[in-house]
Amino acid sequence: MDFGIKDNIIAIITTDRSMISTTTVPVFYAQSEEKKERIALLVSKITMGMVHDLENGSYVVVKH
Repeated sequence: MDFGIKDNIIAIITTDRSMISTTTVPVFYAQSEEKKERIALLVSKITMGMVHDLENGSYVVVKH
């Protein structure tokens, strides 16, 4: 069984429209910082994941 970091990433939330996923990880695009935070919170609640700020304008939701 092969486990990698990509298996634990649930979603990426960003305001940067140029960011794309080269894997099957979904990217959610938010129109503002407030909406980005709200989307990250809701996705983490739904999936029981944790939100991490990448400090580049993006959040990543992961399952630990």
